[in-house]
Amino acid sequence: MDAQDKGSDAGHGPAEPGVPGPRAPLPGPASPADETDETDRTDGTDGTDEPAVPAGAQDQPGGVEQPPGVQVPSDAPRTGIAALSPPYRIGAALALAAVAVAVCVHLGMAFLHVAPPNTVSRKHSETIADWIYPEFEQNWKLFAPNPLQQNVSVQVRAEIRWPDGSSRTTGWYDLSAQDGRDIDGNPAPSHTQQNELRRAWDFYVSTHDDDNRPVGLRGALSESYLRRIMALRLDRADAAGPHGEVARVQVRSRTTQVPPPEWSGEKASDEAEYRELPWWPLPKGETRGGVG
Repeated sequence: MDAQDKGSDAGHGPAEPGVPGPRAPLPGPASPADETDETDRTDGTDGTDEPAVPAGAQDQPGGVEQPPGVQVPSDAPRTGIAALSPPYRIGAALALAAVAVAVCVHLGMAFLHVAPPNTVSRKHSETIADWIYPEFEQNWKLFAPNPLQQNVSVQVRAEIRWPDGSSRTTGWYDLSAQDGRDIDGNPAPSHTQQNELRRAWDFYVSTHDDDNRPVGLRGALSESYLRRIMALRLDRADAAGPHGEVARVQVRSRTTQVPPPEWSGEKASDEAEYRELPWWPLPKGETRGGVG
């Protein structure tokens, strides 16, 4: 039996495998009423004054429909300073401002210290010196045309007075060698261990002549500064013992030449040169390491 025998039901039966089914009927021309409705829907008005909102867009932030499976966090966590409470944020801002001001001041002081003398550095020389010395001292002798070629050791000995009136003189304490031992192997030695003693001796030498007479107004200041350092170092070494007092101190320097390299062919004396200063009596407040 062929398709013609099936009558009107022949085109509506199930399609055989591999044979396409019947085509859907084409839409006819739209009527004027249908065109008006379509235009309204396209404009999103739907016959009302409010624009149409797609289904499900009311639940999305901003009224924008999100793709399926995308989760939008309602309140993302804050990080950094923004995560702090307002009082802590104000404190952090003030701390950062204080650090920035301190860094700017330090850089300015260091620049004025190492720069050639000018109007600002001469006018504020005392303020700059108080800021730089001794913690932030800048020493450029390593880069000078004639670098240091000598090793200078500062030594001290003391006259100890006992309660019964007797006295004795100690041996020489090599304070530079002690500082060297403290610095050796220390990844972060203190500025005092590196520069206090050396700078005090350089200060004294630059303000005294070869006969140890002060030159200028800073001579007495350099002598007092060096004497007080000696008193403090002797007290740390317990030179006077439990019952004695340091009545006087004497300072000397021991200078030796730095040996030249073997390949240079230069020769330098290996004999030490000494410069001994006179005995200095200590004021009552300094006999036990004080600075009075």
